[in-house]
Amino acid sequence: MKLRIALPVLVLSLVFAARPSLAAPWYGAHGLDLTRRDAETKPGDDFFRYANGTWLDHVVIPEDKPGYSLRAAISDTTERRVHEILDAAASKPGHAPADLEGKIGAFYRSFLDSSRVEALGPRALAVELAAIRAAKTRADIAALMGRQNTGFYNSLFGVGIDVDLKDPKHYAVYMGQGGAGLPDRDYYLEPSFAAQKAAYQKYASTMLRLLGWPAANQRAREILAFEDSIAAASWTKTQQRDPVAAYNPMTPAQLQALAPGFAWTGFLAGAGLAGTPRVVIAEKSAFPRLAAIFARTSLPTLQAWMAFNAADAAAPYLSHDFVAAWFELRGRTLSGQQALAARWKRGVRAVAGGDFFAGDRYDRFGTMGWAVGQVFAERYFPPSAKAAIQELVTNVMAAYHVRIQALDWMSPATRTKALEKLDTYRIKVGYPDHPRDCSALVIRDDDLLGNVRRAARADWAFAKGRRNGPVDVTDWGMTPQTNDAYNGGLRDIVFPAGILQPPIFDAAADPAYNYGAAGGVIGHELTHGFDDQGRKFDADGKLNDWWAPEDAKVFEERAARLGRQYDAFEPLAGAHVNGKLTMGENIADLGGVTLALEAYRRSLNGAPAPVVDGLTGDQRVFLGWAQAWCGLTREAALRRQVVSDPHSPRMYRVNGVVRNVDAWYDAFGVKSGDKLYVAPADRVRIW
Repeated sequence: MKLRIALPVLVLSLVFAARPSLAAPWYGAHGLDLTRRDAETKPGDDFFRYANGTWLDHVVIPEDKPGYSLRAAISDTTERRVHEILDAAASKPGHAPADLEGKIGAFYRSFLDSSRVEALGPRALAVELAAIRAAKTRADIAALMGRQNTGFYNSLFGVGIDVDLKDPKHYAVYMGQGGAGLPDRDYYLEPSFAAQKAAYQKYASTMLRLLGWPAANQRAREILAFEDSIAAASWTKTQQRDPVAAYNPMTPAQLQALAPGFAWTGFLAGAGLAGTPRVVIAEKSAFPRLAAIFARTSLPTLQAWMAFNAADAAAPYLSHDFVAAWFELRGRTLSGQQALAARWKRGVRAVAGGDFFAGDRYDRFGTMGWAVGQVFAERYFPPSAKAAIQELVTNVMAAYHVRIQALDWMSPATRTKALEKLDTYRIKVGYPDHPRDCSALVIRDDDLLGNVRRAARADWAFAKGRRNGPVDVTDWGMTPQTNDAYNGGLRDIVFPAGILQPPIFDAAADPAYNYGAAGGVIGHELTHGFDDQGRKFDADGKLNDWWAPEDAKVFEERAARLGRQYDAFEPLAGAHVNGKLTMGENIADLGGVTLALEAYRRSLNGAPAPVVDGLTGDQRVFLGWAQAWCGLTREAALRRQVVSDPHSPRMYRVNGVVRNVDAWYDAFGVKSGDKLYVAPADRVRIW
């Protein structure tokens, strides 16, 4: 059902709080919450705990969450606000309304109608199950896999449309490996995940049994063996991070020759892409291996796999027995959650998308997230909010200019090109200039899965409809309610309304705090354009090597040293951070803090920084960054993050960064012998 391919938009990892008055900051007297600090911990031993330890000791993770943090608190606020929007919209009459708010209300009513959902049971999936049962050949299965973006069908290969990395004025059709239902190939191949793997097999058997599928236990064993083979044939997430290796354009005929075990013509036709002259495949060496696995797998096994995946993808919208099984695996076993979220919360996510909080994302297939975002932005993000963040953006951009110009390791020619690239970035704040048109989308208050399918078809039609036209540089890849930000393939830095609220940004807070938190996020996203992936794209957004060889060598050596630092971090016994997988985010974090501090100092215009609450300006910048990442994660979710997420655990997004910033040592008197101390010669300085 969902696209399991890393598309070229570099989503690498701010809602302006509407409240009665901006006379006082949301947290503390000046934006910092000093009660969170642990005065018993030395800053040089554990800066994350020094900034947040008291909060960490007393917070209770909600039972329905894999962790909790101040960022999650932002998401809770957004969730409540979206709930209010949906409740109001749902109160309006209309079985199949024509207006935007009526449609989101009818969609929400269809989710809340639990009696109808229970009465339908597995019959809600009749469309997909009938098509799967009717498949007579592997070619029929391949054609169904092509329908992954418009129905509850999974696939060995993801397909999507995005900006062409080597021709950024046009779009391209991208394809990548897929098929594995566990979070990462390590869950299949590493003995340490044996319990999770066994739970997954039990889950497959349960889902097939609930569907009435014959020989459920046997088919579940076959499904696991099938996915074991998929995992062994697939690229690691670290390999997938190389944009050069993952850009392989070819014609469909060339793809058929490369991976002859799969019916590519039928697959593309199923996706509505018949006649496409060119595709870009990502994991080139994996494609023939995956196609061969497909070709040798029996039709009954493939049908059972498709049926199981249909139930897995649709489970959040199905009757209680499906939801309970889904939660037991996806929530409890893989994320450590103790309780299923309330139905209204799941309904909010189903209609609006679950991207309020990065790291805890509901499947965004078939939502009306853009329509909800339009209403949300109108209500909670006034025009003044854009102006409030603009000064921060301007100063962070200026700080990056200064730092690039002062780099002692970069040659003049490469520096000129780096500055040219920096000048091309577009900053997008709050919400898109042009809302999506959903006038043709049919939503009915008695057809939940139909609504999901039709919304998915509308999204896919939007993507397909523009693939032959010029690239829309005003486009957004995140809905306005999203609690995240990104650096995109359009050379844009996007800050949705959903992230622009305390503790990330507070217009009434001390500027030093805002520079540490919001400025750090802005600097982080800018740095993504120059991290180990982003640096491979030029000022036109084209995948192109614009670096002098000697400069590239220095960059790679410094990045490797940073990676080795993160490799040494061990958040759980036997579970180390993967410095290569998290490389881009770690470089961006280091750049973000460095730029935030530089920008704050520039904002003073030569005046001394005021001392506030007994803290210097530099101290407040570092504490702003540290408190923005305050949070706890359950062990199961943390173990999952370490093997599958390109972001380091939050404590290392603080401790792993500050130990490489000279000014932090001065600000907090960190000395040799402190646990985070790194000798000056060994500190990593990139941007």
